[in-house]
Amino acid sequence: MTDGAGQVILAVDLGTGGPKVGFVTLDGTVLWSDHIAVATEYGPGGEAVQDAGLWWTIICDATRRGLAQGGVRGEQVIGVSITGQWASTVPVDAAGRPVGPCVMWMDTRGAPYSGKAFGGPIAGYAPRALLSWLRRNGGIPSPNGDDPVGHMLLLQHDPEVAAAARWFLEPVDYLSMRFTGQAAASRASMTGSWLTDNRDLSVLDYDQVLVARSGVDRTKLPPLIPTGSIIGPVAPAVAAELGISPTAQVVTGTTDMHSAAVGSGAVRQGELHLTISTTSWISAPMPSKKTDVFHQLATVPGLDPSSYLLVNMQDTAGRALEWLRDTMFDGLDYDTLTSLAAGAPAGSNGVIFTPWLKGERSPIDDRRARGGFHNLSLGTTRADLIRAVLEGVAYNSRWLLQYLDRFAPNAGAIRIVGGGARSDLWCQIIADVTGRTCERVADPLNAQLRGAALFAGIGMGLLRPDELRELIPLDGVFVPDAANRSSYDRAFAEFPGLYKAQKGMFGRLNR
Repeated sequence: MTDGAGQVILAVDLGTGGPKVGFVTLDGTVLWSDHIAVATEYGPGGEAVQDAGLWWTIICDATRRGLAQGGVRGEQVIGVSITGQWASTVPVDAAGRPVGPCVMWMDTRGAPYSGKAFGGPIAGYAPRALLSWLRRNGGIPSPNGDDPVGHMLLLQHDPEVAAAARWFLEPVDYLSMRFTGQAAASRASMTGSWLTDNRDLSVLDYDQVLVARSGVDRTKLPPLIPTGSIIGPVAPAVAAELGISPTAQVVTGTTDMHSAAVGSGAVRQGELHLTISTTSWISAPMPSKKTDVFHQLATVPGLDPSSYLLVNMQDTAGRALEWLRDTMFDGLDYDTLTSLAAGAPAGSNGVIFTPWLKGERSPIDDRRARGGFHNLSLGTTRADLIRAVLEGVAYNSRWLLQYLDRFAPNAGAIRIVGGGARSDLWCQIIADVTGRTCERVADPLNAQLRGAALFAGIGMGLLRPDELRELIPLDGVFVPDAANRSSYDRAFAEFPGLYKAQKGMFGRLNR
């Protein structure tokens, strides 16, 4: 690591719930940060959108506020790095201004167009399309329409938006364009489009066959540059507006999965990190391309231009606890909720919660699946219900690990990050349920913000990847408690069967 004294990265973590903006040093210290909520607007036919212009206004305001409050001088800002949600789509004009709302990752209005393009009888896909995508990319767009291909097909059928849009951008690439004025993307930021040939990562272009099969307008896809490279300096007018150095360099945007890997320090091949945020995933750097299409596991372009990263998604994790709080516990804070949960025994007195409140992606791909409490009795307590939610998310992770272990066997301890990781109880439950030691990264809520900054440091040549694991401090190690194993094994033995038993009902009730 070079001497980065006084050097600061302006990092933005654009979550589904809104942007987090922070100033982070090259050793990962978060000097100042703030999160501003943005609501998702839901509409008929599976619509889910946000105002991308509002994101930019919030980020500009927060940057100026952070400079005033955080003791950071504008000339200290040497780089800008964006991370956050992915598989959402922002239509923009040639100047990078939105010409319509951001179509969010859970928006399913593109399903009819996706189904027509590549839908069929094998796991929802036409056989030739499935084989072509898996051979070339390793993943495939969803026939449910809730990914960039579905979004772009939807936007192409909106005459007003289609005529005004020059580019269809991922959110992180949209924000990078607002900073630089340049349209650019990387293999990492375009992961969710599934439109690159991932057999040879040195080929920096979209795959003509996959683009043609998708039906997407190739001219609206942003140019690709290497992952971790510098797009360019902040545009002079933007630097002046924000009060930062016009020499600050903007690096390629990354998905939250990529920045979480960096922010956890689990950057060597096979090293796992688990995120408990609104959603959840378990990921690891991988040496080669591999896919399990039946459980929605695949490797995608990784942390640098020559590596891969394991990708999967569990749709509802922290969001399940938020739902419980808002609907049953009158908005109690999370510390109070988890304190109540600690009063229930391991296994929640036989209560099992299935966390598929918005469907599921991994290890089962079913947007019609729904959550529920199972095995309730007149003796069930509030503590049982809360603990069952925490345990249900952990059971889902254990279910995923059964298939993930085929990708990264004998992976060892799991680095754990995200807002949910602030709870000692939840971390211990995950360790007990999965039977894996969990190492909690210090300040886990800011892991992705820190990861974005460190990613910029690597891209600018100021950090080496092999420094990261030791650079990231831990503040807790959670070893599985053998006394709880039998309770969790007994409950987990029922967990996958609950989905299988109810799958038909989900399909009938949630058409």
